[in-house]
Amino acid sequence: MAKRRLLQMHYEAGVGHIGGNLSSLDALLVLLNEFVTPGDELILSKGHSAGALYVALWSCGRLTEESLKSFHQDATLLAGHPPAGRIDGIPFATGSLGHGTSLAAGIALGARFQSTGNQVFCVTSDGEWQEGSTWEALIFACHHKLKNLKIFVDHNELQGFGDTTSVASMAPLAARIEGFNAHVSEIDGHDLEALRTAANLECDTVHVIIMNTVKGSGVSFMENQMKWHYLPLNDDQYEAAMLELEAP
Repeated sequence: MAKRRLLQMHYEAGVGHIGGNLSSLDALLVLLNEFVTPGDELILSKGHSAGALYVALWSCGRLTEESLKSFHQDATLLAGHPPAGRIDGIPFATGSLGHGTSLAAGIALGARFQSTGNQVFCVTSDGEWQEGSTWEALIFACHHKLKNLKIFVDHNELQGFGDTTSVASMAPLAARIEGFNAHVSEIDGHDLEALRTAANLECDTVHVIIMNTVKGSGVSFMENQMKWHYLPLNDDQYEAAMLELEAP
């Protein structure tokens, strides 16, 4: 149901970024419905997947159906990237990629100082790991052994101008991150039980979960196609996608 609602929202608004929304939606649904409790924070660093965040917030009753209908419209709160301080559950504006991990690490350290026991979850793209600011944040998080911080990497291997290996390879990403003494897990990012296990795992330092995902997951003509980083759906594509997601 969530995937269909996501497609409907993007189709009615006439906007793209659908592929990366579909690759991260499963993780956001699990985190917001099952793990993010009052006092915890979730930072969507890959802000161009705001649609998936809005649908996940809707799925747990934190956004209304009427709000979703305003997505990307004039005077909406549901902009193409998450707005700052205007929606409960969205503490920062994100989408200028490479900043979310730093924000999440700072919140996690603050929670430790205040002895709140609060958890911080951050969802990044894999392309963001080509940026120095993300690695600086990882150094900071590992140095402070921020065990209340979990970073989920949407590793769909496609970004705006090609596949991540061709643009600026960081492969093998898990091994590089592990070299900073983070605890690293690699999972199927569309396996709900694997997501739950990773989110539940207690570590002695920051936990980075590499989610191997499929861009455009669930819609066959979108899967692993870079063009769906950008394209909106036309009428025929929308009908085909909705029919496919309706099938058992």
